[in-house]
Amino acid sequence: MVITKDTDLRRFNTFGMDVKAACFIEYGSLEELESIFACPGDYPQPFFHIGGGSNLLFTGDFPGTILHSGIKFIRILGEREPDGGVVVRVGSGVVFDEFCRWCAETGFWGPENLSLIPGEVGASAVQNIGAYGREVGDIILCVECFDTVERCVTRIPVSDCNYAYRDSFFKHEGKGRYIVTAVEFLLTKEYSPLLGYGHVRESAVAAFGTEVVDGGRLTPGMMRDLVISIRGGKLPDPKETGSAGSFFRNPFVSEEEYSYVEKVAERDGLGPVPHFPAGGRVKIPAAWLIDKCGWKGKSEGNAGVWHNQPLVLVNLTGKATPEEIMTLENKIISSVRERFGVELSPEVEHVPDTK
Repeated sequence: MVITKDTDLRRFNTFGMDVKAACFIEYGSLEELESIFACPGDYPQPFFHIGGGSNLLFTGDFPGTILHSGIKFIRILGEREPDGGVVVRVGSGVVFDEFCRWCAETGFWGPENLSLIPGEVGASAVQNIGAYGREVGDIILCVECFDTVERCVTRIPVSDCNYAYRDSFFKHEGKGRYIVTAVEFLLTKEYSPLLGYGHVRESAVAAFGTEVVDGGRLTPGMMRDLVISIRGGKLPDPKETGSAGSFFRNPFVSEEEYSYVEKVAERDGLGPVPHFPAGGRVKIPAAWLIDKCGWKGKSEGNAGVWHNQPLVLVNLTGKATPEEIMTLENKIISSVRERFGVELSPEVEHVPDTK
């Protein structure tokens, strides 16, 4: 177990915010995690658990203790008959893209469309990460957690995780109580590429040819390479340009609100509004709204909006402060509200919480 005081958090958040934590602990086993909560008064409060630091914005120095999982393993538990399913158990500290790579190399279908999403396995189960038609909740069987109240290990089946768009039980009732230590996934060896989202099939045909795509000859590795290529063309590499990934959630609006957006688009010559029916509401891509408000590629001081994907805010110079990121965030929210009547909300968690 590694414990440091007055810890620089720049390498623990992909935004690259220059902030510190009063205490930082990386534990390497369940037993070490249990020992922390056996004597919680030995450490500055509050506790806050991070994964790869890829979906959060530190708004200032953290006064308590940051916890980070160093539990790293990938184990095949067995196969399920007759559906060809394979149960795989993964430690919470495994980098999620490394898990995706392992699956592709092993020949297991499941997470390939989630390739290159930054972060770790434990955080993926909390956030319900998603991309190109796949959410991680689709392939989770159960989440193993340490219950900080009862101080015991518990297994939460996927049916109790309340997975929804970028949401889960762990972000609401379970927040602060349950720390993910491992995740069990249900993968498959059966041919099952997901090609129906956006231009994924079109990109697959361009990359591999119609005969391969329609002839059932894609592999998990080929799909992973395709997704990496698509993402790489749109999103910044956090190792080069600090960001927290998609900063805003896609809004779900009423039919009346959507009609207003359509009227604005028609009035201003913005073209058709991309949208997706969603259980009596309508999902509008936040990227489209932000782009049509003129933010794509714009900057405010050291903070900016990525030139290839307006959903992503970036630490443009490497010197952006939390205040600069939040000022840009609020200006974008205000401009979308004023023009389209739609209220954007951040997907990125603010720590300490300022919302």
